[in-house]
Amino acid sequence: MFRMVSAQIFWCGEEGQMRPVDPDGQRVQVLDILYFYTVAGTFSMAHTLTTLRRYALARSLFAPTTLARAIERLGFVQADPIRAPARAQDLTLRHRVKAYCAGDLERRYPTLDIEEDFFVNYGFLPRSTQALMHPRSPATAWPPERQAQAQAVLDFVRAHGTVHPREVDAHFAHGSARNWFGGSSRASTQLLDDMQYRGLLRIAGRVKGVRTYAVRQMPDPISTGTDPAQAMDALVDVIVQKYAPLPERSLAELIHHLRGGAPQWAGLRQAALQRAKHRLARATVDGITWFWPADDKPTKARQPPEQVRLLAPFDPVVWDRRRFELFWGWAYRFEAYTPAPKRLRGYYALPLLWRDQVIGWANLSVQDGQLQTDLGYVAGHPPTERAYAAALAEELLRFRRFLGLLN
Repeated sequence: MFRMVSAQIFWCGEEGQMRPVDPDGQRVQVLDILYFYTVAGTFSMAHTLTTLRRYALARSLFAPTTLARAIERLGFVQADPIRAPARAQDLTLRHRVKAYCAGDLERRYPTLDIEEDFFVNYGFLPRSTQALMHPRSPATAWPPERQAQAQAVLDFVRAHGTVHPREVDAHFAHGSARNWFGGSSRASTQLLDDMQYRGLLRIAGRVKGVRTYAVRQMPDPISTGTDPAQAMDALVDVIVQKYAPLPERSLAELIHHLRGGAPQWAGLRQAALQRAKHRLARATVDGITWFWPADDKPTKARQPPEQVRLLAPFDPVVWDRRRFELFWGWAYRFEAYTPAPKRLRGYYALPLLWRDQVIGWANLSVQDGQLQTDLGYVAGHPPTERAYAAALAEELLRFRRFLGLLN
């Protein structure tokens, strides 16, 4: 049994050390926390939304490293084709890769041990993670005509090495087909995408943002005998590594999304969720159960820096809209596909993080080589502290450097 106690701890001394002091003595900082006594009489901090929020920021916004290491640590980087003023994958990596510039991922992709593929959504991930999801068995089988088309395209790609969709279209004249968004796409592009999803092709690179394709080398049959339950557990661990701490409903929804990455194991998702709940650490805060890796200690997360960050709409810090509202008390929505008259914050509003609070958003654009900024705030106005103004100016300078706008 535990006895919960609400308390104030007065902090002084070196950073990271906490001890009670006389508030009439030296100047101190007051922290509101919860703690509990175990039956043995030992003292331990309990989890609050504040500790979980700071833990989420500390584990996701790690110290900048190399591009390869950042992708490995994130486990997955979601991609999006919109450039406003940079693509989501670049906006995500700029906070986590040293001296990162827009387009670095596309330029360096052929040299990295990563692939483009569908996971819980579409993006970039280590080849070792992609291998866990293949060979895929999509729910829809190809009719004989489609199989014949795919085989012909596969032979064409194998003969040419790397191909651009227009080369395939020119050779086979597949015509046009209706895409997911209701528009018209070249049928050859849809076939190439379907072949990539099924593991016949891989993305070799991009030319001006357009994917090029090559034949995917099939793994040795001996190495494909992965136990499905173990593979699902490994995929769930990638989810948790990227998005923790996760509310229980969010964890369940993300595991549900594995139907796209591993459709052949869709029936194993519920069992994988139950196993995850047993092996992950958890805490219940305000009636909501949260999960994170068992070896992590959320209460030891560092204090947030005096820094402003403009985050991508799909950055792992803000991706889970349920968690966003729990942490910051307001609703953020991605409105690029919302009709303009109905938008509340803008076409591609970037959440604005100050210290450990998302206090607003920014819509950025480049006009005549200059970065244009349109800022909005939940409170209706920016913080009045001088530190905020200086931190915002530093972030906009970093953003200009990221976009290559500095001479």
